[in-house]
Amino acid sequence: MPTNDPLRKIKLLVIASPEHYALRPLNLLADLADITVSDDQATLEEVAVQAEVILDFGIMGTFVDFPRVWQFARGVRWVHLLSAGVEKALFPELIESDVPVTNARGVFKRSLAEFAVLGILFHTKKVRRLLDSQRAHKWDDFRVNFADKLVMGVVGYGEIGRECALLARGLGLKILAVRRHPERSAQDPLLDGAFGPDQLVDMLKVIDVLLCAAPLTAETRHMISEAQFAAMKPTAIIVNVGRGPVIDEAALIRALRDGRIAGASLDVFEEEPLPQSSPLWDMPTVLISPHCTDRTVDPDFLELSMQAFVANFRRYVAHEPLENVVDKRAGY
Repeated sequence: MPTNDPLRKIKLLVIASPEHYALRPLNLLADLADITVSDDQATLEEVAVQAEVILDFGIMGTFVDFPRVWQFARGVRWVHLLSAGVEKALFPELIESDVPVTNARGVFKRSLAEFAVLGILFHTKKVRRLLDSQRAHKWDDFRVNFADKLVMGVVGYGEIGRECALLARGLGLKILAVRRHPERSAQDPLLDGAFGPDQLVDMLKVIDVLLCAAPLTAETRHMISEAQFAAMKPTAIIVNVGRGPVIDEAALIRALRDGRIAGASLDVFEEEPLPQSSPLWDMPTVLISPHCTDRTVDPDFLELSMQAFVANFRRYVAHEPLENVVDKRAGY
């Protein structure tokens, strides 16, 4: 935590292009921080020696050798990541250190949850068929399904998963979730049931929608694969707004081709951009979003994340507990 000297400005190092528009909220910290912004490796290594706080703009493709910068950052007391996902930003030296890392957990949850609802309705209302018929000028009279008859199972019941549950609940869906500690959800008004990690297949057997919002860790990589698809109803759909590699994409493609599941709505993929050769592009039962459903315009998604950092910075200065502290060993 910072010292109690009210006149001392905290040295803040921001890893970003100095021209980036999302830096504007930093003006709110002018009276509290001595700010250096750079994406030049040599400059960052030089300034890191004096830095107390580091803000990493890695979400916008600022490709800097952060582990090397870290070697010079001997006085850093706090690292903030502008993204919600942290798997690409953590490295052994940072994990082993006592320095807290915070992220943008929850900042983008509403837009992602809205996509989840879209992803469900895309299938229940047969939107692909609607668009194809409209394009063909065809009056195609067919039947659609209610969403409120469905059961949604959530894998990754954190900020995003719970927001997805909130909006899906508004459509009338019944909500189940897999949680590390299911007993903690006993009084959760959104949930109709909670399962432990070892009960994942049990949940998959009874759901109509699988909502994936899990972070990417060693435990969650490919947690949805052949055995999990085999357990699901052939009428079930998958919505992924978490991390692409949580789902075994090759197994997903096989399950879709073989009719073992009915469809998927995907915002994230194992490889991004999704290769042009991927069969997913041409599958009529798949809705593809190029990992952009959280990139809102008004308010701007990056400025939302920056506002969250500014609020956390004020907590840091006031010696208050930081919000969104990452469990560095767990990876989220």
